[in-house]
Amino acid sequence: MSAELDLWIQGAPRPARGSERFANTNPATGELISEVARARAEDVADAVSAAKAALPAWRSTSVAERADILDAIADGIEADLDGFAEAESRDTGKPISLARSIDIPRAIANFRFFAGAVRHDETGFHRMDHAINYTLRKPLGVVGLITPWNLPLYLLTWKTAPALAMGNTLVAKPSELTPSTASRMAEVMKGAGLPDGVFNIVHGFGAECGEALVSHDDVSAISFTGGTQTGARVAATAAPRFKKLSLELGGKNSTLVFADVDLDEAVQGAVRAGFTNQGQVCLCGSRVLIERPIYEAFRERFIAGVRAMEVGDPRDPATRIGSLVSADHRSKVESYIALAREEGGHILTGGARPALPAPLDRGAFLEPTVVDGLAPDCRTSTEEIFGPVVTLHPFDTEEEAIAIANGTQYGLAASVWTRDLERAHRVSAQLDTGMVWVNTWLMRDLRVPFGGVKASGVGREGGKYSLGFFSESVNICVKLGGDR
Repeated sequence: MSAELDLWIQGAPRPARGSERFANTNPATGELISEVARARAEDVADAVSAAKAALPAWRSTSVAERADILDAIADGIEADLDGFAEAESRDTGKPISLARSIDIPRAIANFRFFAGAVRHDETGFHRMDHAINYTLRKPLGVVGLITPWNLPLYLLTWKTAPALAMGNTLVAKPSELTPSTASRMAEVMKGAGLPDGVFNIVHGFGAECGEALVSHDDVSAISFTGGTQTGARVAATAAPRFKKLSLELGGKNSTLVFADVDLDEAVQGAVRAGFTNQGQVCLCGSRVLIERPIYEAFRERFIAGVRAMEVGDPRDPATRIGSLVSADHRSKVESYIALAREEGGHILTGGARPALPAPLDRGAFLEPTVVDGLAPDCRTSTEEIFGPVVTLHPFDTEEEAIAIANGTQYGLAASVWTRDLERAHRVSAQLDTGMVWVNTWLMRDLRVPFGGVKASGVGREGGKYSLGFFSESVNICVKLGGDR
């Protein structure tokens, strides 16, 4: 029999009111992991009520108390790191080595970072001739968190930690495809001393559960990470209700490689940027722009690097490419490979389903795929695929590279590879993105602003930006005397 995974409301697991459940399956094998409670509007209302009831006591706790609990949560996740990694790998199909080395350690780091950040947070003080002004940060109230399937615990903790640090109570809706680690974290939170009702989970689908959370009158803010189209619907629902809103959306990111690079280093970085987590990271560099003098040499080494990546069992530490998150998502990615052929692209490697033994033959695997010969403004080159597909494009001038990189509706991230420091600064400043890496990719300092422009999102996360989003800043002006 499969396990049953319940909602988490008022500090305890609970089935949905309608007793409905949906299947959570392992995308690498097709095997059933759990039967998950299917929340609808009435369950969301219960979770919001629990969070609202817990708010007065939680917002009254000291910063030190809240920070200590965040540290205790981090300790609890760390103590069960292997259990969390295994659950994350089963839900997503990603290599367990990736979950162990990146996803779960980053979730731990998120709690520890924001525990420290809130302990050392400073607010404004402004002196006038006859008055002083100081800034008071107040929690928003009940906050809704909606997170995606590609980095389930990593991104949920990225929102949960600062929201709790600022004294809010929460209702989280993880992706219905990857519910396991959120519920596991709720158990850790209870053991760490988080009061009942402060953190609640509703599992379910967007139209039945997410919509109810976004539209609930007692939810003061929504922090959403996911696809751009869904983000637009979230914004359309939240904006007329004047909810505070943070949107971290999609990307079609470019890796710009200039001819003066260390070729091996740039190839290694571009392969990592293109195919980490099967290309299912919003920051992945799915378009590689290469200066023409080195195009052939780069392409040859890049293809060799991609072919060397082991595709297979996520439980095998040697596996570099695991399963995509679902068969439906694989079909979407495959439709773009077919489109690439229609648009005149050449499949240099990959493009097919790998032959794997049972039970992996039932999994949503896809070979890492490299395409060239495409126009930089065609659909395959400009639309978000969110899978293990990378397109290669030559360029002749710096200006052309910038124009290609900026030629999409997205503006999340980019990486620039060059030994010319002046060029690195010059090009980075002209890219229409929220983040640029130079001679690296995904090197993250949790203090810096994270987010995009254009269709890649609204607002910034990280450090003081997250603490600011999850609080209301109130100016207090105190007259000191005199006639004014």
